[in-house]
Amino acid sequence: MGVFTHESQGTSAIPPARLFKAFILDGDNLIPKVVPQAVKSVERIEGNGGPGTIRKITFGEGSKYKYGKHRIDVMDPEHYTCCFSVIEGDGLSDNIENISTETKIVASPDGGSIVKRTSKYQTKGDFQLTEEHFQGGKERATMIFKGIETYLVAHPDLYN
Repeated sequence: MGVFTHESQGTSAIPPARLFKAFILDGDNLIPKVVPQAVKSVERIEGNGGPGTIRKITFGEGSKYKYGKHRIDVMDPEHYTCCFSVIEGDGLSDNIENISTETKIVASPDGGSIVKRTSKYQTKGDFQLTEEHFQGGKERATMIFKGIETYLVAHPDLYN
């Protein structure tokens, strides 16, 4: 068994509180509306959006995956942090046992945000992950993030 960590970082002109409200707290509603090609729908199966909440994400057309079920492990609006685990779906395989992701939004010096994302993949046996394994998720995450950012710039009165 191995653990592989993948880190990514992006910047935004949107301040952390507003970005967190849109991207994390209302992401289940906003993401399918803004980037349906990446996420077709999000269905809350259990919970109220806080820790323990389970949601089913149905990915958009052309995605290599059909769906994933996520469990929210940490939801900390005060520190703009959200952690979730993939508990079911075709992203998990015979070789990947668990995926956990932390998203943290911090203030940037220019008044915008830095979004830091760390994903840990627990593999089965001696399976080795390569950069290719992360590429699809990285592209989808960038598409979603940029879609939300563009939406917020176009709608400056929302999520304040």
